[in-house]
Amino acid sequence: MGAKASVNLILHAHSPYVRHLEYPKFLEENWLFESLCESYIPLLRMLMDLRNVSSGIRLSICFSPTLCTMLCDDPLRERFVQYLLSRIELGEKEVERCADQAPENLPMARIYLEKYRSCLSFYEDCGRDILSQFAKLQEAGMVELVATAATHCYLPLYQSYKTAVRAQIEIGIKSHIRFFKSAPAGFWLPECGYYPGLEKELEKYGVKWCQIPAHSIITARNRIESAGYQPVRLYDSSIAGFPRDWSITNLVWSDTTGYPCDPDYREFYRDIGYDLDLDYIRPYIHEPDVRVFTGYKYNAITGRDEDKRPYDPSVAQKKIDLHADNFLYHLRRKTLSFCAETKTSPVLNLCFDAELFGHRWYEGIEFLRRVLERSQNEDTLELTTPSVILSRGIECERAELNECSWGRGGYSDCWLDSENSWLYRHTHKAIERMEELARRFPGQRSLKCRFLNQAAREVLLAMASDWPYILHDKTSVIYAEKRLRNHLGSFNVVYSNMCKNSVHTEWLVKAERRNAIFPEMDYNLFMPQDNEQ
Repeated sequence: MGAKASVNLILHAHSPYVRHLEYPKFLEENWLFESLCESYIPLLRMLMDLRNVSSGIRLSICFSPTLCTMLCDDPLRERFVQYLLSRIELGEKEVERCADQAPENLPMARIYLEKYRSCLSFYEDCGRDILSQFAKLQEAGMVELVATAATHCYLPLYQSYKTAVRAQIEIGIKSHIRFFKSAPAGFWLPECGYYPGLEKELEKYGVKWCQIPAHSIITARNRIESAGYQPVRLYDSSIAGFPRDWSITNLVWSDTTGYPCDPDYREFYRDIGYDLDLDYIRPYIHEPDVRVFTGYKYNAITGRDEDKRPYDPSVAQKKIDLHADNFLYHLRRKTLSFCAETKTSPVLNLCFDAELFGHRWYEGIEFLRRVLERSQNEDTLELTTPSVILSRGIECERAELNECSWGRGGYSDCWLDSENSWLYRHTHKAIERMEELARRFPGQRSLKCRFLNQAAREVLLAMASDWPYILHDKTSVIYAEKRLRNHLGSFNVVYSNMCKNSVHTEWLVKAERRNAIFPEMDYNLFMPQDNEQ
């Protein structure tokens, strides 16, 4: 009796900076458009609906600076509108085709068409600015917005370069303030990547808390009595670490046993962009005849060795109900068990990529809605945020953590392996040369300042965790390698010119237009401090 858990749901939204206006359409820009249409906008609409129903729903959301920059970029906004219009046009054709040739798919064709029409209408109604709407949810006390590193850099692999880590943190926080007009209390560690000493850098910028992986507690250098069910104080800093609850999170996160693997849910990989006749689908894929996802998917996951059966949304709705109740049951059971054993109330931290809901897992937004709604009827659960927890004056146990992440293996395996290790000698050398430029040309103004700032932007963009992960995952390898070469090559343009004490003005103007990001950039961040020489 009286047992109650504080549940922190923390979502992280990120996409690498992809902006290629030199092409009429660019394949990798669909990463942004698909997530925006299938995850971010549905998430926003769902939260706006729930705000009118309950005052007890709270959660935390992190939008990376690269994603925010793209969401506020007018050319990319217009391209997103054109993306939606093309999907609406395809949907109108699909309704006709399915009515004539595939009546079993007609209900889903109509659902998709309405989804794209509704998405476009909502996007235009909010002035093509969804970030301001999330800011309003923060003002209403429903959402806590969280900052992260400038380019979502995996920080443990750059711990020897304090200037670069400092630049990632400072530019990330300044970008957050520019977009949301408020200073963040929380900082999302990219990939949950932590190393001893990182908390000291965060502390300098007024950060109060960050999330940490579940196994960081059991691999810590000291014994932690709370066992991951209370926030911990990282070493002797004022930073509170909120350990991710692995067992509860894995109910959704697991790619083998998680809810999204249920055979009645919609199959992500089966899409008419790959299935239908090329002549029919050509206007909606990429030239020259590169087949891509269109968003029109008609099959259920089914079994591994079975033909994919048609997706039935009514059956999926029943599974959503079942899984939402099961998720709350596990939260309730863990709460009661922990309280009975320890006589204290746990803090359960559930950390997810936002794109999982709606994009990767089609039914994910509706699952989230039902969990949030039904949690209000749970006497043992309270939805909250890390800042609310800390405002209650909770005493945090000191923790001496080792290096860790939430990646496979628990450390840096995904971002440092035989496929991607080669890139670090280049990014590390670029950082060293950026430090050299900062020392040789301190406090520059006008063109030289812009030139050096552009060099710093290129270094940060090359440090993004996306590129080594893509190389590790062997997905868009050619694009990732090209981006790395371009950013490092652009940096070398500045370095070679500044070594001659000159500025390549024409190149600079084009580079600033090409990578229109981080207006708050200050290359002097790469100036090593006295103890870093």
